[in-house]
Order: sequence, then structure tokens, then C-alpha cells
Amino acid sequence: MATPEADQDARPPAPEAVTLLLVRHGMTDATGPRLAGRAEGVHLNETGRAQATRLAHRLTELRPAALVSSPLERCRETAETVGEHLGIAITPDERLIECDYGAWTGRGLEELGHEPLWRVVQDHPSAARFPGGESLAAASARAVEAVRDWNTRLLQAPADPDADPAPPVYVVCSHGDIIKAIVADALGLHLDLFQRLRVDPCSVTSITYTRTRPFLNTLNDTGEGLAGSLPTRAEARGDAAVGGGAGGRAEEGDTP
Repeated sequence: MATPEADQDARPPAPEAVTLLLVRHGMTDATGPRLAGRAEGVHLNETGRAQATRLAHRLTELRPAALVSSPLERCRETAETVGEHLGIAITPDERLIECDYGAWTGRGLEELGHEPLWRVVQDHPSAARFPGGESLAAASARAVEAVRDWNTRLLQAPADPDADPAPPVYVVCSHGDIIKAIVADALGLHLDLFQRLRVDPCSVTSITYTRTRPFLNTLNDTGEGLAGSLPTRAEARGDAAVGGGAGGRAEEGDTP
């Protein structure tokens, strides 16, 4: 008869790490030309749906422990395509919603580039608060807290003896600025430096969190040719795309 000590020794060891796959939603008609923010009714367009399908196939070999999504339509639709392909349900998390851009919501980026706040958002984002909306610092804090909560939850989940013994992997579908803030935190970058990061539509960013430090595995991986990684006109001038932009191939959506 097995002793309690023997039963305990037979249990699989608790995971020492968890890997987060950050997915930005696919293209919409608003992505690039204007700041969609939390506006309702912003859905994936034909390009975005095709991107989501390609993404789902890229994730085929994974068995995520969780599929988490911002509640906004464009993220849910991207996550639904992934979830249907992988056979996993979506868990919405309000903490991973887009930054509340307040009065900037729905406005064109070319127009916003002439606002005095634009330079603050570009050069000192930790001090930026959108009129009638949220600060970038607050958006960053809630998103990072959500990731830490999910990491802890998955690391402390009871081990399944029939499950893959590899460290758990989970997928989060969110928004450009939110993903950039999470990556900046993982890299130990001050929020004022997060505009140095780029996160294109339907890109995948992989971070492994261990008990001592995070490791950035991939950043802004779209699975496309390297031509898409070249800077847009706005990026060549030094400005980041607020909200994330449409990616390197979308010249019409360049910010000022």
C-alpha cells in the first residue's frame, strides 16, 4: 500500500515557469487612420479575419491553459477564431481592455498629431492622461496586474498527472498600447520608453515568466516577410503609432 509520502512524490512537480503569448487583434477599418479606443462596433475587416485565421493555424501545436481576451469586439473576434481552431473557450478580462482615450476616441491620428498632448504621449507617456479618459500609467498598471494574476493562477493550479508536463502556456488577445505596456514591464523598461516598442495587428509576442525573471522570447512576430518589419514614414520620423497602428505595410494609416 502506498504511503502518503509516496503518493506525494508521485505527483508531477509544480511548474516553475509560465509562458504568455500576447496577441494583438487583427485589422479593422479603423486600425491606422483613427484611434478606435473603446468605441463599440469596431469589427475585424476582411484583412483582419484572414490574419486571425493565419494566426490560429500558427498556434496549431499549442494546447493553451487559458485563452483570455479584452471584451472589445475586435479582440473577441480574433480570439474566437483561435479558440475555435484550438478547441478552447475564451475568458474575458476587463483589465486587458484598450486604454480609455476619452475625447480622443474616434478621431483621426493625423488630426491628433497637432494636439499639444501628442508630444507628451510620444515623449513622456507616463505623464499622459487623455481628456475625459484614462492615463497611460493607469492602463499599464491594470494590464500588468492582470498578467501577474494569470501567471500566479496558472503556476498554482493543481497539477494534472495526465497533462503535458511542460510549463503552461496561455494566450491573451489585447491591444497595441496595452501589449507594449506589458512588454515594457517584463523588460524592466520605464513606461516613458514603451513607445520604442512596436506591436502590429495579429502579431504574437512571447514572454516566459520564471520565478526569478521574465524572458522575452519573441516580439511582434507576424509570420510575414521581413519587409513588413521596416519602419513606416511616421516611425522613420521618430513618432510611435498611438494605439498600435496598422503595421509596416499600411502606409495610408501613417501617423503625422
